Amino acid sequence: MKTTQTYWNPLAYENSDKWEEIEGSEGNLHQLTLAMDEDSGDYTRLTKFKDGYCTKSFGGKSHDYPEEIFVVKGQLYDEAFDLWIETGHFASRPPFEVHGPFTAEGEVIILEMSYPSQSVIQK
Repeated sequence: MKTTQTYWNPLAYENSDKWEEIEGSEGNLHQLTLAMDEDSGDYTRLTKFKDGYCTKSFGGKSHDYPEEIFVVKGQLYDEAFDLWIETGHFASRPPFEVHGPFTAEGEVIILEMSYPSQSVIQK
């Protein structure tokens, strides 16, 4: 079962210390896990991009499980789709769909809901 938490604002300044740097991003990407199911691996998290940061060094990404994303704030270029996505955009990605690399214009915050429990590869 996913963890739960009463109302709080993860974007508020007083919660800025809860974000963790994503390894290899040199401080340009941060994440904040909002809910996690330790048994299934399913999670909901926020990812924050600093203005101008490009994830080319990470390359395109894909997963063997479905994922949903919602752009909470900002504008992000997705090279795989040759598309600028912005506040309000939503995607429901099937397993193995390649996305990125990404380039941020302004600070960008993405809400990500990932479902490793629905992996198409049996573990």
